[in-house]
Amino acid sequence: MNVLKALSCLLLCGTLSGAASGQTRLTLEECYTLARQNYPLIKQYDLITRSSRYSVENAGKLYLPQLSVSGQATYQSQTINFGDVIPATIPGIQIPSLSKDQYKIQAEISQQLYDGGVSKLQKESSRANAAIQEQQLEVNLYAIRDRITQLYFGILLMEAQLKQNGLRRADLQSAADKAQAALANGVAYRSNVDELKAEIVNTEMAATEFSTNRQAYMKMLAAFIHQLLSDSTALAWPAPATPQEGIHRPEITYYDIQKKAFDVQEKQLQSNYLPKLNAFIQGAYGRPTLNIVDNKFGPWWIGGVRLNWSLGSLYSLKNNRQLLDINRQNLDVNKETFLFNTSMSLQQQHQDIDKFGALIQQDDNAITLRSSVLQSAKAQLDNGVITVHEYISQLNAENLAKQSRILHSIQLLQAQYNYKNTSGN
Repeated sequence: MNVLKALSCLLLCGTLSGAASGQTRLTLEECYTLARQNYPLIKQYDLITRSSRYSVENAGKLYLPQLSVSGQATYQSQTINFGDVIPATIPGIQIPSLSKDQYKIQAEISQQLYDGGVSKLQKESSRANAAIQEQQLEVNLYAIRDRITQLYFGILLMEAQLKQNGLRRADLQSAADKAQAALANGVAYRSNVDELKAEIVNTEMAATEFSTNRQAYMKMLAAFIHQLLSDSTALAWPAPATPQEGIHRPEITYYDIQKKAFDVQEKQLQSNYLPKLNAFIQGAYGRPTLNIVDNKFGPWWIGGVRLNWSLGSLYSLKNNRQLLDINRQNLDVNKETFLFNTSMSLQQQHQDIDKFGALIQQDDNAITLRSSVLQSAKAQLDNGVITVHEYISQLNAENLAKQSRILHSIQLLQAQYNYKNTSGN
């Protein structure tokens, strides 16, 4: 409870400070959203949607009338001999004969009446594959959150350390001013002033390092969110995130969608051995025509219905079903492995949250003690009881305790958001 109060105070102070200075404020959730919107991979959503639409439309066109044209020219070793069935002694009858070279060009229009559900299942398969691709893309985009979290809290850490470093410099500058005045009055040594000024230089060097690191992190964050971030841009301290039970990562949905796709594949196996029925009409030109006793070129047509029933897929049906079952089992193993690894990560992150919470309470105790010692050291320095070197040692000790408090506070927040991202809550 004390830890949450402390984090809330830090959050409130940061909010008031940013509002007072008129800075542009950016939140962690806004960074998540902007990074997702501007990540190059997001363009695949439109490609997946368009590809799925074309595939579904193609499946629907299986019920459109189909036109086919064919032609052939043949030479036969033998044709029908009408003399075998018509007596040659009948007067007035000329027995026809057929040419051994025959020709035909034919066009056929067919209309599917029943396809065993092939067209419908192709549409379902196209939609299922598109859903898998979209969810895989969602998984990849979700991974960006970890990188944004690292950068965001890295910037917050640099800003907090810069602020604490500035407070330390102010304390050193105050002590240096007093030492300079004492030197002017002949009651202090030049070495006292120089030692304090040397520590001030150290704080300036630290400020340069913190500021440079912050700028580097800001540039990387700006590249992710595709926004121009300046020195006036301030990052808001995220509110404490209480760990919640359950795992709701996009990977879970990905596994569920894959399982549904396997169900569609099983239905397709069943449709492969169902009969197919269509209506057709043929128009042709050639020799001979349907009137086989007329050995002349001419047109003809024929129409009707056609039933096709191919049972060859039954040979492999059992094996294909077993392959599907194996794929389902592999999917279950992958899902179980993911849940196990994620649970292990959540346990470690929960321990980190507890650890940093305990460290913050210890930091508060250390800061209270160090601040008390430093106040006494200031009074002793003013009265000449201790040396400047001893005062600087106490000042550094208090600064180290406060820097530790800052680090652990940010690490606690980061651990909470790591837990939140890992669990997907």
